[in-house]
Amino acid sequence: MTESAYEELTRLRQLGPVSLNLLRRLVHQVRRAYGFPPPEGHTQWSDEAADEVVLAMLTRKGEGREFVTRCFALAANDASLERLFLTSIKNFLIDEAKKTPRGKLRRRIARLMGEDTAYRKLQGSAPRWALAGHAEEATWQGDLDDLIAQAARVTGVGITRWNHSGPTPTQTVLALKTILLHVLRHAQGAVREEDLAKVLEARFELLAPARFTTLYADEGTVAAIVEQHAATIAPDPTGTEGVAEDVWQRLSPNERLLLPYLDKDPHHAAQLLEIRHGHATLVLSNLKNMLRDALSTDCEPQAVMAALLRRCGEAAS
Repeated sequence: MTESAYEELTRLRQLGPVSLNLLRRLVHQVRRAYGFPPPEGHTQWSDEAADEVVLAMLTRKGEGREFVTRCFALAANDASLERLFLTSIKNFLIDEAKKTPRGKLRRRIARLMGEDTAYRKLQGSAPRWALAGHAEEATWQGDLDDLIAQAARVTGVGITRWNHSGPTPTQTVLALKTILLHVLRHAQGAVREEDLAKVLEARFELLAPARFTTLYADEGTVAAIVEQHAATIAPDPTGTEGVAEDVWQRLSPNERLLLPYLDKDPHHAAQLLEIRHGHATLVLSNLKNMLRDALSTDCEPQAVMAALLRRCGEAAS
């Protein structure tokens, strides 16, 4: 007969292959149930990511393998051992999630909504938030990209100050709540706290500003503009350069990164920015619309684009 994890620990008095396989399986069970993000360095969950969680639990300073000994000492059989392991894994992943930028964002918005009677929290394996007027049983079951798209349609709000500790600035609170209110009204039900944090992260680019990467554009419209004008346009604060600087200051980090690749498709943008395809589509569309409006004034569009692309090169270097 196949030896169980409890029997293996009884015989070896330490972790063996059966116990390690059990821990890996339970990590997957916990992360699916509670929606925990994969460990740092992994973009998605896999057996390797689960093994990294187990290794981190075993090598924690001050505890380490003690959690296995503690669980085994309290267990009476395989079922109770699994329950104790599950609790330990859940608590560990909660502690790890709280350390991440998104975990801190989740705690911040939970605190803001918890202080406002307009919002109602639903307890459960994964906390959810709804508007106070929503039906008790109403739960959002749609696609996260839809919520991100709804948030992107809200205009007139922005965040100029984002402190990572201390009280949240009043204007920042207003901007966050404006988006939360709009998204929850669209959802018509409770949305996972984790998903609300992702929506705000995408809308305001709070947690992971784009990294400027040295890449080479294919021959196309934008590359031709740079080649034609880069050597001929002199600084002119009241003309071309002034318009370019005004546009540059209005661009988000992701939009600045996309400037040399306006002739590429959303798939390319998603890979470049390392974001979801739906979010990349919105960023690219908003950038093109903003440039279309900005360059329709009395200026030389090609000259302004060349000046903007020079700024991209300077930022990358």
